[in-house]
Amino acid sequence: MLEIRNLSYVTPEGKVILDDINLTVKNRFTAVTGPNGSGKSTLARVIAGIINPTTGSIILDGEDITGMSITERARNGVSFAFQQPVRFKGITVRDIISIAAGRELSLDEACEYLSEVGLCARDYIDREINESLSGGELKRIEIATAFARSTRLTLFDEPEAGIDLWSFQSLIKVFERMYEKTNGSIIIISHQERILSFAEEIILLSAGKIAAVGGKDKIMPLLMDGELKYECSRRA
Repeated sequence: MLEIRNLSYVTPEGKVILDDINLTVKNRFTAVTGPNGSGKSTLARVIAGIINPTTGSIILDGEDITGMSITERARNGVSFAFQQPVRFKGITVRDIISIAAGRELSLDEACEYLSEVGLCARDYIDREINESLSGGELKRIEIATAFARSTRLTLFDEPEAGIDLWSFQSLIKVFERMYEKTNGSIIIISHQERILSFAEEIILLSAGKIAAVGGKDKIMPLLMDGELKYECSRRA
C-alpha cells in the first residue's frame, strides 16, 4: 500500500506543481489523469524519487521512503517507466532485461518477456538500445523490462505512447500478469479512455490538486467537461 501525506512540490522559481496531495493507493491498478500541467508526471517522479518533494511524506507498505534516493527506492521495490524511454548505447536488449530481472536470463527466458509485449524476440534480443530502435520499440522493451523486474510498486508514465501497432488489450494483459507475479500495485499516468476504464481507481488531478478520486463511473463524466474533455479527445 502506498500512502502520500501532505505532499507538495514547488519549483526553485516558486511555481507550485503539486499542492498538498493526500492519497492512499491500495488497488492493483490505479490510473492518474488530468489536463496538461496538472502535475501527473511530477507526482509519479516524486513517488519514484526522481524529484524530491518540497513538503510531505511517502509511505510504502508502512515504510517511510521520502528520504530515499531513486536507487534506494528501486532496491526497495519501486520501478518507474518513462514516457520517453532512455537509450543505452552499448547495452543489448538481453542485457537490460537480465539487469531488471536481477540475474542472467537464458535466451528463452529473455525472449519470453519480449514476446509478452508483442515483439519477435529473436529479432531484438541482441540489438543495442540505441538510435536504431524506434520510439514504439523502445516503449515495448521498457514495458518488458518492468515486467522482468516486477516490483511491488510500478509506475508507468503514459505507457500507451508509441504502441499504436500493438493492441491496448495486449498491454492490459501484461499489466494483469505483472500483478499476478508480484501482487503489487501499478500506477498508470494516462489520458487514454481504454486504460482509464481498465483501472480500479482513477485519480483526477487539476492544477496540482486532487480534483476527484473514484471508479470510472464517477470520474469519466467529469472528464467530459470543459478543458478535460478537450485534452482527452486530443490525446485519443
